[in-house]
Amino acid sequence: MAAKRSVAVLRPALNGTGSHLVRAQCPPTLRQLSRPLSIQASRPRRNSPRVPVSRRYASSDNSSEQLGRTGLYELHAAHGAKFVPFGGYSMPVQYSDLSIIESHNWTRERASLFDVGHMVQHEFSGPGVEAFLQTITPSSLSTLKPYNGTLSTLLHRETGGIVDDTVITRLPDRFYVVTNAGCREKDLAYLNSELEAFRSDSSNESVEWKVLENQGLIALQGPLAPEILERVLGEAAAKTLKTLYFGQSTHAKIDSTDAEVLISRAGYTGEDGFEISIPPYATEAVTQFLLDSAKDELRLAGLGARDTLRLEAGMCLYGHDLDDSTTPVEAALSWVIGKDRRANGGFHGDSIILRQLKKKSEGGGVARRRIGLVVEGAPAREGAEIVDEAGEKIGNITSGCPSPVLKKNISMGYIKDGLHKSGTEVHVVVRGKKRKATVTKMPFLPAKYFKEPTVAAPTTPASKTP
Repeated sequence: MAAKRSVAVLRPALNGTGSHLVRAQCPPTLRQLSRPLSIQASRPRRNSPRVPVSRRYASSDNSSEQLGRTGLYELHAAHGAKFVPFGGYSMPVQYSDLSIIESHNWTRERASLFDVGHMVQHEFSGPGVEAFLQTITPSSLSTLKPYNGTLSTLLHRETGGIVDDTVITRLPDRFYVVTNAGCREKDLAYLNSELEAFRSDSSNESVEWKVLENQGLIALQGPLAPEILERVLGEAAAKTLKTLYFGQSTHAKIDSTDAEVLISRAGYTGEDGFEISIPPYATEAVTQFLLDSAKDELRLAGLGARDTLRLEAGMCLYGHDLDDSTTPVEAALSWVIGKDRRANGGFHGDSIILRQLKKKSEGGGVARRRIGLVVEGAPAREGAEIVDEAGEKIGNITSGCPSPVLKKNISMGYIKDGLHKSGTEVHVVVRGKKRKATVTKMPFLPAKYFKEPTVAAPTTPASKTP
């Protein structure tokens, strides 16, 4: 067991959280991040002026544009990070100690630490909060127990299109919601508008909304993540962690600091792991303490590895695999729609989404569906067309890269309904040439989430239950 170190954390009079809303434009592009060998990035000069973290600007290909910085920017630079614009921030794409592929494999074999502090963290509370969130999402939040979370989608009122994908966690007195940095401006405008509409109905109870500005958020991912985190928690919290299942959360304090953090068993890599929300004043100290506690097991990882990991795990990236015109049913996310919501509706776009859930013989169905592909030859990246044997377009690629683990070219995209079944052979046009491709189930790699054991149904009528 690693020796425990004392970390000095100075608590300011105010911790920097609040409801001040600062907006940035969206969305940035991650297209180049799936090309590990051709990333154009450079390490910033250490003596460059620091951009205040409370100011956030739009991503741009113009390097003169100012970008926001998370609370870990200086730590990234000290560890040899190469930065790229992403989600309105200057974010690390990789570090000097590992290539993107090496970082990818390190995560699969050991553990990596990702800075996801560019994501937008919200708190919603008040007596009307559940009704409000169930209006703008299709999830069964009424049955969600405290400290349990779910992936969900914010929906457009008329079309049922996805405004953004989000994770919603019920806490004892509020809901904790995380949305994408690239859609910050759009999401905040949407939430403002929806709250105004909700409050305009006098029959609705009150809702309070706070954006946790500058709140730290890190993702500890990989098979060694539980062991690493347990070592820096007190005995009681470490014991709780052992029975914390995927999608569940707990509050805890990191050893040798006074910072209470929210630990959620979640992630974007397909591996077991955690996302840790940290007060702004303690973000760098907690992150450095984690790194120091596991020097031979834990490495920092950037957006490059995060993108290839999430694609192997079949995870969507908003602005690429999801957008405003896509419904949850088309995106193969029907599972986020709760059983009671399917029966009763009551969420934005319910008439369209519930009809899409029906069989075609009943007037339902969709014209396209999200699928995975294994492509022969050169990798098929975003924008490539999926065609049939005759060369007729039947879909398009939204994400793609060589899989470091499978040693195959994998892609995600949308294809004409009826051709979405696993094993269907199609072609993808790459650099003007047709490449053979096979529709494949996702995730491409089996997920390793630490899930609650399912109770098997009784095989005999020996013990009947009401």
